[in-house]
Amino acid sequence: MRARTMMSVAVSASVVLVACACGPDKAKEDTDAKPPRPSTSTRTDEPSVTPSASARTKKPSAKPTGDQPAPRTKEGAIQRYEQYLHALGREDIDTVCEVAAPAAKKAQDEGVGPCTSTYATVFKMISPAQKNALKTATVDPQRVAVRTPDKIEMPVAAVKSSATFTESDLGSYTLEYLKNNWYITD
Repeated sequence: MRARTMMSVAVSASVVLVACACGPDKAKEDTDAKPPRPSTSTRTDEPSVTPSASARTKKPSAKPTGDQPAPRTKEGAIQRYEQYLHALGREDIDTVCEVAAPAAKKAQDEGVGPCTSTYATVFKMISPAQKNALKTATVDPQRVAVRTPDKIEMPVAAVKSSATFTESDLGSYTLEYLKNNWYITD
């Protein structure tokens, strides 16, 4: 199987994993974890329901949350894609599957396995030199195509690294702005 085909399969499979991890049950858990809003009542005989600061804080996250969306800009999409490329080079399955979640979902719906098992295979197909190059790869903004404010094309030619990548071994991707962040969708 060609590397590009496997990458596409892997990306699609990773979408499913993230979609499953963030499905309705997860969304319910997240809303259950949020502190209740203080009452707007003007009655003075009711105790305050505002939680302490420590009760409201969660673990810090490198990912934008609903309160702190990722920049909905070309630069934001490039940053997110570089995050994916670096994770691919490090074999960081969690980050790869999180960024490529929508595409991985499509692949899994088409019969490809889950993201983690698919990308485990993809990691084996990437040479050590390519992995090393991906760890520091950047994207040339001049080669990135903005289709709409929510859809950006990342051609393989935009990837700048110490190794050369082609359509057959890395490919081009579409990133879309969904749920306050950029995700690989195709």
